[in-house]
Amino acid sequence: MTSLWKSSFDAVAGSPFEPGMRHEVVVVGAGITGLSTALMLAREGMDVALVEGGEVAQLATGGNTGKVSLLQGKVLSSMRRHHHAALVRAYVDANRAGADWLTDFAESAGVPFTRSPAYSYAQGREGVETVDAEVSAGREAGLPVRHVSGGELPVPFPVAAAAGLDDQVALDPAAVAGALARAFVAAGGVLHTHTRVTGVHAGPNARIETAAGPLFASHIVLATGTPIDDRGLYFAKVSAMRSYCVSFRTEGVVPDGLWLSVDGQTRSIRRVTPDDGPASAQLVVGGSGHPVGRAGSERAILDEISEWARRHFPDAEETHRWSAQDYHSHNMVPFVGAMPRGLGRIRFATGYGKWGLSNGPAAALRLAAEIRGTKLKDRDRWMLMLATRLTMPSDIARGVVENAKIGGAAASGWLGAEATPVPITRPPEGEGTVAQRGGRPVAVSTTGGRTRAVSAVCTHMGGVLSWNDAECTWDCPLHGSRFAPDGTRLEGPADRDLPTVPRAPGD
Repeated sequence: MTSLWKSSFDAVAGSPFEPGMRHEVVVVGAGITGLSTALMLAREGMDVALVEGGEVAQLATGGNTGKVSLLQGKVLSSMRRHHHAALVRAYVDANRAGADWLTDFAESAGVPFTRSPAYSYAQGREGVETVDAEVSAGREAGLPVRHVSGGELPVPFPVAAAAGLDDQVALDPAAVAGALARAFVAAGGVLHTHTRVTGVHAGPNARIETAAGPLFASHIVLATGTPIDDRGLYFAKVSAMRSYCVSFRTEGVVPDGLWLSVDGQTRSIRRVTPDDGPASAQLVVGGSGHPVGRAGSERAILDEISEWARRHFPDAEETHRWSAQDYHSHNMVPFVGAMPRGLGRIRFATGYGKWGLSNGPAAALRLAAEIRGTKLKDRDRWMLMLATRLTMPSDIARGVVENAKIGGAAASGWLGAEATPVPITRPPEGEGTVAQRGGRPVAVSTTGGRTRAVSAVCTHMGGVLSWNDAECTWDCPLHGSRFAPDGTRLEGPADRDLPTVPRAPGD
């Protein structure tokens, strides 16, 4: 599947990889966080290399909805229930700083965008209380959020009430990522694409490892969605979530605004115009997020989104469907900064909860300040507040609940694999199944007319993989690592491919 944004994206070419080179900073990951961090530092004259396993905007940055908003569904009210008001305000201020930086860059680089109201809306009466809480939390955090009744919003889908915030931004996320990459190279940065990082070392010589050899640096930034290094055990402090989008061509009227429901099955809606995206579609509908590897059928989820859109926009004609992976912090605030046991040389960012287009540049501002050595007293107040927050009992409780679910998924995966021994019937095209050979789970799939067998055990923490029937991938229900049918690692905390399983007599 290819996103609407990536369908018209001009790839940014990298330079040849030279193993053994030394740079002041090596940034891993060419999504919004990595690109922003690398550009900030390169523009200050630092020697920066940016290393990406695929292309620029390969994953979440090229697969989101393109919303840059300080009103984020029910994030603020949910955060306020568990944290003090000053922390929520700091989160809003961080997102404002990130959004302002990104839109200022887009304007200077000639990347078009539009400004519209954002609405956190209730689909039914049961969601109105959540809308009220979001209005209250937003105002307390310094945002001019207003309450809007459903009757004031002439839209074709059900709205009982909404929290509204004007002057939020819609753009093409892949277009702005491409512009960031080109600006980085123009500033003297070194970009290496299709160069997968397989290891990170803090000392005695800080370096990253790749299949082609190492790169050395004084500072390393892991901007990889979730850290590919297990220092600090952040894979257990965030939840990997997959959500979905479908774009449509329509002659009908698409209401202005950036819409996100706060109740029921999540629905995210935005209009697309030539001023903020490709002309091939006028509507994007998304939502239906779930923990990675724990959906019955990802294809069915996309079908349901498409059916919902056609029900409310009858002439809508589907153009693209895609999904993206995000990481939700158990304490609801992104993790950004120096990695434990990294000797002050390794930094990271994760846990944006689907709001990377503002949280990512905000993280970059913090990371760049730390690498430059900016004194604490000279940093923005929101940086200090977020860097010194306390872990609350409710944060621990959410982590305990999520890790209990992970434990259950681990057990059920191994039990399920035991039920089907090999040899098995060749899976139909686009399908995969997990069986067992000698007590070890085996993942068998057929794609492109070719049947492959690989280990069904995730190379990160040993979870048994499940088949993603929309994207034809093997997904781990524990911490969100994902693999291609041939076992190639695609994303997540795993840093190794799945071993292939040779055919045995009788298979």
